[in-house]
Amino acid sequence: MDALLARLEPTFRFLDRVAGGRHAGVTAAPEAVAHPRTRRAFARVAWLLAVELLLGLGAVAIAVGLALGGASVSMPVWMRTVVVLGITATLFYFTWRASLGWYWAYQRLLLFTRIFPIVTLVLAAIPHLYPAWMISEQIVFSLILIGIGAYLGSAQLREVFPRPGKPGHEG
Repeated sequence: MDALLARLEPTFRFLDRVAGGRHAGVTAAPEAVAHPRTRRAFARVAWLLAVELLLGLGAVAIAVGLALGGASVSMPVWMRTVVVLGITATLFYFTWRASLGWYWAYQRLLLFTRIFPIVTLVLAAIPHLYPAWMISEQIVFSLILIGIGAYLGSAQLREVFPRPGKPGHEG
C-alpha cells in the first residue's frame, strides 16, 4: 500500500496545489504531527467521518428502498445523498493530508466543519424540501461535523497548525 501511495504522490501533490492555494506548500513541524495527541485527534476525526459515510450510505439505501417500493423520491433528496457522499469523500482526503502535516488540508477541514453544519441545518429548516427521515439525517450529520470541528479546533491542533506568518510562507 505504501508503494502505491508513493507512486501516486505526484498526483496528490497536484491536487494539494489546486486545493491548497497559496498555502499548498506549508507544512506543520514533523515532530508536532507525530505527537501521540495529534495522531489520536486525527484518528478520532477519521472515525467520525466513517460514521458520516455510513450515515450517507444509509440515506442512499433509504432513498433507493423507497424508490424501489414505488414511493416518490424528490430530486432534492437524491442530490442531497450524492452531495453528502461527495463531501465526506473530500473530508477523508483533507483529513489524510492534514494528518501528514499539510496546513492547507487542516484549514479546509476546519472551514468545512464550520460552514456545512450551518448550510445543512438551514436546508433542513426549509418546509417540505426534505422528508422527516432526511431532516433527521441532516441534523445528525451536522452534529457529527460540529464534533469534528471541536477536535480540529483543540489547543493541540491549533498549536500543530499555526497560521503562516505571510502569504506564500513555506513551513
